[in-house]
Amino acid sequence: MLTQNDAKHIFNQLRGGYVPERGLDALAVGVEKPRDELARQLDLVKDGSGGVRFLRGGYGCGKTFMARLAIADAQARGFVTSFVVVSDNDLRFHRFDEVYRKVVTELATATCPRGALGDILDRWIGRIEDGLVALGADPDAEGFDARVRGKLQEELATLTGGKAPADFVRVVQTIFDLKQAGELADAAALISWLSGSGNVAAGVKKRAGIKGDLGSTDALAYLRGILEISKAAGYAGMLIVIDEAETILRMVMADSRHKSLNGIRQICDAAGEYPGLLWLFTGTPEFFDTRRGVAGLAPLHDRIGFRTQGGFTNLRQPQLELRPFDAPRLQSVARRLRDLYPMPNRERVMSRVSDAFIDRLVAKVTEGFGGDVGVVPRQFLRQLVDVMDLVDLEEDYDPEKAYGFTAGPLVALSPEEQAARDGRRAATAAASAATPAPAGTDDDDGPVPEVQVW
Repeated sequence: MLTQNDAKHIFNQLRGGYVPERGLDALAVGVEKPRDELARQLDLVKDGSGGVRFLRGGYGCGKTFMARLAIADAQARGFVTSFVVVSDNDLRFHRFDEVYRKVVTELATATCPRGALGDILDRWIGRIEDGLVALGADPDAEGFDARVRGKLQEELATLTGGKAPADFVRVVQTIFDLKQAGELADAAALISWLSGSGNVAAGVKKRAGIKGDLGSTDALAYLRGILEISKAAGYAGMLIVIDEAETILRMVMADSRHKSLNGIRQICDAAGEYPGLLWLFTGTPEFFDTRRGVAGLAPLHDRIGFRTQGGFTNLRQPQLELRPFDAPRLQSVARRLRDLYPMPNRERVMSRVSDAFIDRLVAKVTEGFGGDVGVVPRQFLRQLVDVMDLVDLEEDYDPEKAYGFTAGPLVALSPEEQAARDGRRAATAAASAATPAPAGTDDDDGPVPEVQVW
């Protein structure tokens, strides 16, 4: 059931051109097949498999929406989730310590929308305490905390097959000690360190017997520990979304691009060693099919390459293809949005933003793109929300008269949308708009060497 707050969140996000983070089910039109396939994958992971899947689609196909919907579905099934966007500045994918920091910082559950590591630890420790009490231990006895502390180490060794780093174990034990002593600030600081933060005071780290910060190699082992703690705390598993992997294509230095692709290869290679963990990447066809991307790294391309047969695609192959919007689908989403409109003059909105108006608006936008509406859904929906707001705010505003359906483009177009309308490939437009590579940078498109980057 969509709440009023969720409806307001949806409209506020769309006004800014962003994908909502809540209430996505209300807008899930025409995505039944990929949604069911991801649900099947989550079931496999819940049963003890580890996996990596890729959402493939061009601009406007709804990759981010589908990834956000997968997050919501996973949380509803009892998974811990994390949603991370690849960035040139904030996330260098060839540095797994940075990937780890973003993943753990963005951990979320159905009851904690962000920074859920502390809650997960508390839930796990609470289960250990309950288990000891069930065996006859007295929680008020002087040695009870010591027994819990010992059990933490014992369980971590069992859960990780003895692969939990000693520093990881000490930090978890010290967090427990500090919370029991009421030193919550230092406990929170150590949770930040466990999340990959490099801004924890040396004095706090000394209390746990640790020095320095997490490196890329350590981060892999730490992720395993957090995954196992999450499952031991009662969660079904973990879903990690890496959105906009095509950002890797824009890396100027070939070495960084190559290392990032090798990082994805290493995740694929190690997937089976992380039961209960599903990675979900989103990317454009250019990312998967060009030599600057996945196609340039033969071992990765051989593993996840996209295949079609006679115009049919297997939804169960590593790359899950998302189809572009068409006019009927956009009309359906637009009607759902109108029906959800949460503002005071809703009846006026329902009357003036009629089905006929929506159909004409979609037709006009589609006409401007040569019959292809697939590249404009986000901007179109933003414009539609603007129309509904004006109807709500201004009694005399009549969208039929305001548009007349003779004006030019309804919205300012992004470079990708402009490229689509002009008949150019979006990738070409993006490349022409990009800052030229500085002299002396390595920007060849030859085969990507296979290397271990973590």
